[in-house]
Amino acid sequence: MFEKVEQNNKSYATEFILSGVTSNPKLQLPLFLLCLLVYIITVMGNITIISLIRMASHLHTPMYFFLMNLSLVDIFYSSTITPNSLANIISVHKTISIVGCAVQLFFFIDLIGSEVLLLAVMAYDRYVAICHPLNYTILINNKSCLQLICTVYFAGCINSLIHTCCAFRVPLFCSSHVNHFYCDLIPIIKLSCQDTFLNEVLLFIFGGSIQVGSLLCILVSYTCILLALFKIHSTTGRYKTFSTCASHLTVVVLFYGPVVYTCLRPTTSYSMDGDWVVSVFYAVVVPMLNPIIYSLRNKDVKGALQKAKMLIVQKICI
Repeated sequence: MFEKVEQNNKSYATEFILSGVTSNPKLQLPLFLLCLLVYIITVMGNITIISLIRMASHLHTPMYFFLMNLSLVDIFYSSTITPNSLANIISVHKTISIVGCAVQLFFFIDLIGSEVLLLAVMAYDRYVAICHPLNYTILINNKSCLQLICTVYFAGCINSLIHTCCAFRVPLFCSSHVNHFYCDLIPIIKLSCQDTFLNEVLLFIFGGSIQVGSLLCILVSYTCILLALFKIHSTTGRYKTFSTCASHLTVVVLFYGPVVYTCLRPTTSYSMDGDWVVSVFYAVVVPMLNPIIYSLRNKDVKGALQKAKMLIVQKICI
C-alpha cells in the first residue's frame, strides 16, 4: 500500500514498493538460493583477498593496497543491495521506507563511484610501474597511495550526496512503485512529480564526469602501456609485463560495460523489463567475479593462496 501524508494538498511518500526481480512464485526459492550463494561467495572471496594481502609481506605494495581497497568496496557495495533484495524475493510485501531508500541510494552511488575511480587509480599505478619504473617509488609511495584513496572515497561520497539530496529534495512522488529490485537513481527520478531536468543535468555532469573521466584515464594509461610493450623485443618480457595488467583489465571490461550502458542514457529510455539483467550483473555478479579473476590470473595472489592453504593443512595435521 502506498502510505502518504497529506500536506498543503500534496501527497508525500513515506514508503515505496519495489517490483522485485520476479513475481513468479516458482522462481522465488531457486532465485533466493542462487543470490544467497552469490552473496556468500562475494563476501568470502573478497575477505580472502583482503586477508591474503594483509598476511603476505610480499603483497605489501601499492598495487595490492589498491586491490585490497577494491575488495573492501565490493563487500560493502554488494551488501548495500543483496541482503535487502534477498528479503524482498521471498516477501509478499516488497516495501522499503523512504528513509531506507535514500540511505540505500546514497551508499550505492557512493560505492559504485568509488569503485569506478579506484579502477582508474589502479590503471594509473600500472602505467607508472611499466612506463616510468625508475620513478615508481617517487610517484607511488605510502603518502601518495593514502592521498589517492582518500580522494577516491571523498569524491564518491560528494557525488552520491549531491544526487541523493537532489532526488529526495522534496519527497513528492506520483507513484509508490519503484520499477526495480533496489533503489536506483533513474527509477527514483522517474517517479518524481517535480521537474527532473536538474536531476538529469547533475547525473550527466557529475556521473558522466566520474564515469567518462575514469574511463579516459584507463584508456590513456593502457594506450601508453601498449606503446611501452612494443618497445620490449622479447616476447617473454612482453607477456610478463602485461600479465600484471591482465586481471585489472578484465575487471574493467566486466564492470564498465553495464555501468556505462545504464548510467549514461536518457532516463526516458530506461525500462526494468530489459535492464534488470544488466543491473543484476553489475550490482550482484561483478563483486563476486573480482576476487575470482584476481585469484585465477594473478601469480602473486595464487602463490599467497597456496602458502595459506599449506599453513592451514599443517596446523590441522598438528
